[in-house]
Amino acid sequence: MDSENTILSVDVEKVIRGKSPRLADRLPRFVINFIKRLIHQDEINRLLSDNRDYNGVELATRILHDLDVTYNVHYSGSRPDPSGRYIFVSNHPLGGLDGMILISYIGSHFKDVRFIVNDLLMYIRPLAPVFVPVNKYGKMRHDNTRLFQDTFNSDAQILYFPAGLCSRLIDGKVSDLDWKKTFVTKAIESRRDIVPMFFSGENSGFFYRLAGLRKKLGIKVNIETFLLPDEMFRKKGSSFDLYIGDPIPYTSLTGEHSHKEWCDIIRQKSYAARNQTR
Repeated sequence: MDSENTILSVDVEKVIRGKSPRLADRLPRFVINFIKRLIHQDEINRLLSDNRDYNGVELATRILHDLDVTYNVHYSGSRPDPSGRYIFVSNHPLGGLDGMILISYIGSHFKDVRFIVNDLLMYIRPLAPVFVPVNKYGKMRHDNTRLFQDTFNSDAQILYFPAGLCSRLIDGKVSDLDWKKTFVTKAIESRRDIVPMFFSGENSGFFYRLAGLRKKLGIKVNIETFLLPDEMFRKKGSSFDLYIGDPIPYTSLTGEHSHKEWCDIIRQKSYAARNQTR
Protein backbone atom coordinates (compact mmCIF):
# COMPACT_ATOMS: atom_id res chain seq x y z
CA MET A 1 0.00 0.00 0.00
CA ASP A 2 1.40 3.46 -0.78
CA SER A 3 2.69 5.78 1.91
CA GLU A 4 -0.14 8.28 1.46
CA ASN A 5 -2.60 5.67 2.72
CA THR A 6 -0.42 4.68 5.67
CA ILE A 7 0.10 8.22 6.98
CA LEU A 8 -3.39 9.69 6.91
CA SER A 9 -6.50 8.17 5.43
CA VAL A 10 -9.17 10.48 6.86
CA ASP A 11 -8.74 14.26 6.76
CA VAL A 12 -11.85 16.29 7.63
CA GLU A 13 -10.47 19.52 6.24
CA LYS A 14 -9.60 17.84 2.94
CA VAL A 15 -13.09 16.33 2.70
CA ILE A 16 -14.79 19.68 3.33
CA ARG A 17 -12.53 21.44 0.84
CA GLY A 18 -13.18 18.75 -1.76
CA LYS A 19 -16.94 19.11 -1.39
CA SER A 20 -17.16 22.88 -0.85
CA PRO A 21 -13.98 25.01 -1.14
CA ARG A 22 -15.95 28.14 -0.21
CA LEU A 23 -17.21 26.56 3.02
CA ALA A 24 -13.71 25.35 3.88
CA ASP A 25 -12.37 28.90 3.56
CA ARG A 26 -15.09 30.29 5.82
CA LEU A 27 -14.98 27.72 8.62
CA PRO A 28 -12.94 28.87 11.64
CA ARG A 29 -10.06 26.61 12.65
CA PHE A 30 -11.71 25.75 15.99
CA VAL A 31 -14.80 24.44 14.16
CA ILE A 32 -12.68 22.15 11.97
CA ASN A 33 -10.79 20.92 15.04
CA PHE A 34 -14.08 20.28 16.83
CA ILE A 35 -15.35 18.20 13.89
CA LYS A 36 -12.08 16.23 13.89
CA ARG A 37 -12.59 15.34 17.55
CA LEU A 38 -16.27 14.62 17.04
CA ILE A 39 -15.62 12.07 14.29
CA HIS A 40 -12.60 10.55 16.09
CA GLN A 41 -10.28 11.38 13.22
CA ASP A 42 -7.13 10.46 15.14
CA GLU A 43 -8.57 7.15 16.37
CA ILE A 44 -9.77 6.20 12.91
CA ASN A 45 -6.41 6.97 11.37
CA ARG A 46 -4.66 5.04 14.11
CA LEU A 47 -6.80 2.00 13.26
CA LEU A 48 -5.95 2.37 9.59
CA SER A 49 -2.26 2.95 10.29
CA ASP A 50 -2.05 -0.12 12.55
CA ASN A 51 -3.48 -2.13 9.65
CA ARG A 52 -1.55 -0.42 6.88
CA ASP A 53 -0.74 -3.72 5.19
CA TYR A 54 -4.42 -4.54 4.59
CA ASN A 55 -7.22 -3.16 2.46
CA GLY A 56 -10.73 -4.06 1.37
CA VAL A 57 -12.22 -7.17 2.97
CA GLU A 58 -9.09 -7.97 4.98
CA LEU A 59 -9.03 -4.47 6.45
CA ALA A 60 -12.69 -4.65 7.50
CA THR A 61 -11.99 -7.96 9.25
CA ARG A 62 -8.93 -6.53 11.02
CA ILE A 63 -10.82 -3.46 12.23
CA LEU A 64 -13.55 -5.65 13.71
CA HIS A 65 -10.85 -7.65 15.48
CA ASP A 66 -9.16 -4.53 16.84
CA LEU A 67 -12.50 -3.22 18.14
CA ASP A 68 -13.26 -6.64 19.66
CA VAL A 69 -16.53 -6.75 17.71
CA THR A 70 -18.02 -10.19 17.01
CA TYR A 71 -21.12 -11.39 15.20
CA ASN A 72 -23.29 -14.46 14.79
CA VAL A 73 -24.87 -15.43 11.47
CA HIS A 74 -28.26 -17.16 11.26
CA TYR A 75 -29.82 -18.60 8.08
CA SER A 76 -33.57 -19.02 7.66
CA GLY A 77 -33.34 -21.08 4.48
CA SER A 78 -31.00 -22.14 1.73
CA ARG A 79 -27.60 -20.50 1.54
CA PRO A 80 -26.58 -18.48 -1.52
CA ASP A 81 -24.89 -20.54 -4.22
CA PRO A 82 -21.15 -19.69 -4.32
CA SER A 83 -21.39 -19.56 -8.11
CA GLY A 84 -24.40 -17.22 -8.12
CA ARG A 85 -24.62 -13.46 -8.64
CA TYR A 86 -26.46 -11.64 -5.86
CA ILE A 87 -27.52 -8.32 -4.42
CA PHE A 88 -27.40 -8.64 -0.63
CA VAL A 89 -29.81 -6.10 0.87
CA SER A 90 -30.10 -5.24 4.54
CA ASN A 91 -31.50 -2.79 7.03
CA HIS A 92 -28.93 -0.22 8.16
CA PRO A 93 -29.16 0.21 11.96
CA LEU A 94 -25.67 1.39 12.88
CA GLY A 95 -24.07 3.43 10.12
CA GLY A 96 -20.62 1.86 10.29
CA LEU A 97 -20.06 -1.47 11.99
CA ASP A 98 -22.97 -3.09 10.15
CA GLY A 99 -21.23 -2.32 6.87
CA MET A 100 -17.89 -3.62 8.15
CA ILE A 101 -19.47 -6.88 9.24
CA LEU A 102 -21.22 -7.37 5.90
CA ILE A 103 -17.96 -6.74 4.04
CA SER A 104 -16.09 -9.16 6.29
CA TYR A 105 -18.67 -11.96 6.24
CA ILE A 106 -19.81 -11.87 2.62
CA GLY A 107 -16.22 -11.21 1.55
CA SER A 108 -15.10 -14.38 3.35
CA HIS A 109 -17.53 -16.48 1.31
CA PHE A 110 -17.22 -14.83 -2.10
CA LYS A 111 -13.97 -13.80 -3.77
CA ASP A 112 -15.25 -10.47 -5.07
CA VAL A 113 -17.63 -8.08 -3.28
CA ARG A 114 -18.63 -4.48 -3.91
CA PHE A 115 -20.51 -2.15 -1.58
CA ILE A 116 -22.71 0.70 -2.86
CA VAL A 117 -21.84 3.61 -0.54
CA ASN A 118 -22.02 7.37 -0.06
CA ASP A 119 -19.19 8.88 -2.08
CA LEU A 120 -17.83 10.56 1.07
CA LEU A 121 -16.58 7.14 2.20
CA MET A 122 -14.17 7.06 -0.72
CA TYR A 123 -11.93 9.29 1.39
CA ILE A 124 -11.20 6.15 3.45
CA ARG A 125 -8.86 5.01 0.70
CA PRO A 126 -7.86 1.56 2.06
CA LEU A 127 -11.52 0.50 1.84
CA ALA A 128 -11.99 1.96 -1.64
CA PRO A 129 -11.36 -1.41 -3.39
CA VAL A 130 -14.77 -2.65 -2.22
CA PHE A 131 -16.65 0.65 -2.44
CA VAL A 132 -18.78 1.85 -5.34
CA PRO A 133 -19.59 5.54 -4.74
CA VAL A 134 -22.93 7.23 -5.25
CA ASN A 135 -23.72 10.87 -4.57
CA LYS A 136 -26.75 10.99 -2.29
CA TYR A 137 -26.97 14.78 -2.27
CA GLY A 138 -26.36 15.80 -5.85
CA LYS A 139 -25.62 14.70 -9.37
CA MET A 140 -23.30 11.71 -9.81
CA ARG A 141 -20.08 12.16 -11.73
CA HIS A 142 -19.99 10.48 -15.13
CA ASP A 143 -17.20 8.08 -14.13
CA ASN A 144 -19.09 7.03 -10.99
CA THR A 145 -22.26 6.44 -13.02
CA ARG A 146 -20.27 4.20 -15.36
CA LEU A 147 -18.68 2.32 -12.43
CA PHE A 148 -22.12 1.83 -10.86
CA GLN A 149 -23.46 0.25 -14.03
CA ASP A 150 -20.33 -1.81 -14.66
CA THR A 151 -20.51 -3.21 -11.12
CA PHE A 152 -24.00 -4.58 -11.64
CA ASN A 153 -22.92 -6.09 -14.95
CA SER A 154 -19.91 -7.76 -13.33
CA ASP A 155 -19.65 -11.07 -11.45
CA ALA A 156 -18.98 -9.35 -8.12
CA GLN A 157 -21.44 -9.79 -5.26
CA ILE A 158 -23.13 -6.50 -4.35
CA LEU A 159 -23.89 -5.24 -0.84
CA TYR A 160 -26.65 -2.67 -0.61
CA PHE A 161 -28.44 -0.61 2.06
CA PRO A 162 -31.66 0.37 0.24
CA ALA A 163 -32.53 3.02 2.85
CA GLY A 164 -29.31 4.90 2.09
CA LEU A 165 -29.14 6.45 5.55
CA CYS A 166 -28.94 4.54 8.82
CA SER A 167 -32.07 3.76 10.84
CA ARG A 168 -33.97 6.36 12.86
CA LEU A 169 -36.50 6.22 15.69
CA ILE A 170 -39.90 5.97 13.97
CA ASP A 171 -43.09 5.69 16.02
CA GLY A 172 -41.07 4.59 19.03
CA LYS A 173 -39.14 1.86 17.18
CA VAL A 174 -35.71 1.87 15.56
CA SER A 175 -36.43 1.29 11.89
CA ASP A 176 -35.06 2.05 8.46
CA LEU A 177 -36.23 5.02 6.49
CA ASP A 178 -38.07 4.32 3.24
CA TRP A 179 -36.27 1.79 1.03
CA LYS A 180 -35.53 2.97 -2.51
CA LYS A 181 -36.51 0.67 -5.37
CA THR A 182 -33.22 0.96 -7.29
CA PHE A 183 -31.96 -2.44 -6.16
CA VAL A 184 -35.07 -4.15 -7.57
CA THR A 185 -34.67 -2.42 -10.91
CA LYS A 186 -30.97 -3.30 -11.07
CA ALA A 187 -31.59 -6.90 -10.00
CA ILE A 188 -33.96 -7.41 -12.93
CA GLU A 189 -31.70 -5.59 -15.38
CA SER A 190 -28.54 -7.44 -14.34
CA ARG A 191 -30.27 -10.78 -13.68
CA ARG A 192 -29.22 -11.02 -10.05
CA ASP A 193 -31.10 -12.79 -7.29
CA ILE A 194 -31.69 -10.79 -4.12
CA VAL A 195 -30.72 -11.98 -0.63
CA PRO A 196 -32.70 -10.23 2.16
CA MET A 197 -30.87 -9.77 5.45
CA PHE A 198 -31.60 -8.29 8.86
CA PHE A 199 -28.91 -6.82 11.08
CA SER A 200 -29.48 -6.45 14.83
CA GLY A 201 -28.40 -3.40 16.79
CA GLU A 202 -29.15 0.27 17.35
CA ASN A 203 -27.38 3.52 18.11
CA SER A 204 -27.54 5.51 21.34
CA GLY A 205 -30.64 7.33 22.52
CA PHE A 206 -28.82 10.64 22.06
CA PHE A 207 -28.35 9.92 18.36
CA TYR A 208 -32.09 9.43 17.85
CA ARG A 209 -33.02 12.43 20.03
CA LEU A 210 -30.71 14.67 18.02
CA ALA A 211 -32.19 13.35 14.78
CA GLY A 212 -35.69 14.05 16.07
CA LEU A 213 -34.79 17.56 17.22
CA ARG A 214 -33.10 18.34 13.92
CA LYS A 215 -36.23 17.27 12.08
CA LYS A 216 -38.52 19.35 14.33
CA LEU A 217 -36.37 22.42 13.74
CA GLY A 218 -36.67 21.91 9.98
CA ILE A 219 -32.92 21.41 9.48
CA LYS A 220 -32.44 19.39 6.31
CA VAL A 221 -28.76 18.54 6.80
CA ASN A 222 -28.46 15.24 8.68
CA ILE A 223 -26.19 16.65 11.39
CA GLU A 224 -26.62 13.53 13.52
CA THR A 225 -24.46 11.61 11.07
CA PHE A 226 -21.44 13.39 12.56
CA LEU A 227 -22.04 11.22 15.63
CA LEU A 228 -21.71 7.91 13.76
CA PRO A 229 -17.95 7.46 14.32
CA ASP A 230 -18.52 8.02 18.05
CA GLU A 231 -21.35 5.48 17.96
CA MET A 232 -18.93 3.00 16.38
CA PHE A 233 -16.25 3.42 19.04
CA ARG A 234 -18.87 3.17 21.79
CA LYS A 235 -19.60 -0.37 20.57
CA LYS A 236 -16.15 -1.78 21.24
CA GLY A 237 -16.53 -5.32 22.59
CA SER A 238 -20.09 -5.70 21.29
CA SER A 239 -21.64 -8.69 19.55
CA PHE A 240 -24.29 -8.54 16.83
CA ASP A 241 -26.58 -10.91 14.96
CA LEU A 242 -26.98 -11.12 11.20
CA TYR A 243 -30.04 -12.94 9.88
CA ILE A 244 -30.01 -14.10 6.26
CA GLY A 245 -33.19 -15.07 4.44
CA ASP A 246 -33.87 -17.21 1.38
CA PRO A 247 -32.53 -15.83 -1.92
CA ILE A 248 -35.27 -14.29 -4.06
CA PRO A 249 -34.96 -15.18 -7.77
CA TYR A 250 -35.00 -12.13 -10.00
CA THR A 251 -37.33 -14.08 -12.29
CA SER A 252 -39.99 -13.94 -9.56
CA LEU A 253 -40.06 -10.12 -9.69
CA THR A 254 -42.80 -10.04 -12.30
CA GLY A 255 -45.19 -7.34 -13.43
CA GLU A 256 -47.65 -8.50 -10.79
CA HIS A 257 -46.19 -5.70 -8.65
CA SER A 258 -44.41 -2.44 -9.40
CA HIS A 259 -40.71 -2.17 -8.59
CA LYS A 260 -41.55 -0.07 -5.52
CA GLU A 261 -44.07 -2.66 -4.35
CA TRP A 262 -41.46 -5.42 -4.75
CA CYS A 263 -39.03 -3.22 -2.83
CA ASP A 264 -41.45 -2.96 0.09
CA ILE A 265 -42.19 -6.70 -0.01
CA ILE A 266 -38.49 -7.51 0.14
CA ARG A 267 -38.03 -5.06 3.00
CA GLN A 268 -40.70 -7.00 4.90
CA LYS A 269 -38.83 -10.24 4.16
CA SER A 270 -35.64 -8.67 5.46
CA TYR A 271 -37.21 -7.71 8.78
CA ALA A 272 -38.98 -11.09 9.00
CA ALA A 273 -35.69 -12.99 8.62
CA ARG A 274 -34.90 -12.47 12.32
CA ASN A 275 -37.93 -14.55 13.28
CA GLN A 276 -37.51 -17.36 10.76
CA THR A 277 -34.07 -18.84 11.50
CA ARG A 278 -33.65 -22.58 11.81
